[in-house]
Amino acid sequence: MYANFIVLNKFIYTMEKDIMHGTSYAGTKNLNQWDIPTANATGFGAAADDYMERGIDLNEQLILNKPATFFFRMNGDAMVEAGIQNGDVLIVDRSIKAANGKIIIAAINGDLVVRRFQQTINHITLVAENSRYGNIELGEFTEYKAWGVVTCVIHVLERRLLPETRKPAVQKDGAGRQRVRY
Repeated sequence: MYANFIVLNKFIYTMEKDIMHGTSYAGTKNLNQWDIPTANATGFGAAADDYMERGIDLNEQLILNKPATFFFRMNGDAMVEAGIQNGDVLIVDRSIKAANGKIIIAAINGDLVVRRFQQTINHITLVAENSRYGNIELGEFTEYKAWGVVTCVIHVLERRLLPETRKPAVQKDGAGRQRVRY
């Protein structure tokens, strides 16, 4: 049996049921085990099926404002004392305003930096969380733009999972050509 579909303003309406499915991702908060169609199963279900929980959706847990959020891979050790290591993935929200004590991504004279934001009445300082780096004092003629506030840090414990540390495997195919696989 085939369902008839009507597409109207980026939404799909089914004619069989009064269910509206949006074309954008809406999360899995309202999903339960009964929403998943099953094969032609016969007999009784397992007793544990009554206690089944849905998986954890990291988008729901870690992203506060999806349209304004982007991911940024840390390249450097300027923020190690704040718990941000080289290679960590930062979740950055552009809708949150930079405020004292927040860790931000900033564009300074064309370079992106990750620093802790400190502001006094008429002065802004970007503080490094590593004693090997100096603070960045923003002067009158410094090009400065705050790109967003870091809301989460994803720290990979298995370093071989990072893209720059994965070694490609070189193999030869049947024609003698080299193929690179990661």
